Amino acid sequence: MATLFFVTHPEVVVDPHTPVERWHLSERGITRMRHFAAREELRGIGAVWASTETKAIEAAGLLAARFGLGVETERALGENDRSATGFLPPPEFEAMADAFFAAPEQSVRGWERAVDAQSRIACAVRTIAERHEGGDLAIVAHGAVGALLLSALAGRPISRREDQPFQGHVWRASLPDLALLQGWEPIAPRD
Repeated sequence: MATLFFVTHPEVVVDPHTPVERWHLSERGITRMRHFAAREELRGIGAVWASTETKAIEAAGLLAARFGLGVETERALGENDRSATGFLPPPEFEAMADAFFAAPEQSVRGWERAVDAQSRIACAVRTIAERHEGGDLAIVAHGAVGALLLSALAGRPISRREDQPFQGHVWRASLPDLALLQGWEPIAPRD
């Protein structure tokens, strides 16, 4: 049985003057992603996909390089559209993320609705899984993307309880049926 590894990018360089989707991995994030890529359990990966956001592409590239693979990108794997507010300082962002998950059928301050983001993401992942030709599959994206997909696959309501504890986590599902095998775990220690 093949496995889907859904991976979230690790730590980034937060730059309020750069669009969020163009943020890069920090040195700590690069180190943690390299540590993850060295895991023996990943040796069966036959394809690596990422959202079109820089931080996800960089993380996917570090993983794909280990296996001599390229990185395929899919715009629909991107974070929920938050362009209505742009960059928010961390405390304000966390409050908005709480509201996003708490009211999934409403647009909070112009953000994409959680139900719409979940539908988009689930459709993209199902399409990628159906077209996958063999071996394990890695998809590198973002925390909210993983939380929304995880709740959809588990048949649970959208909730922030499904979110990763911090950046740089992975969960697993079987292929091609996308049945959950394991919940979130860190890709590597944070120290």
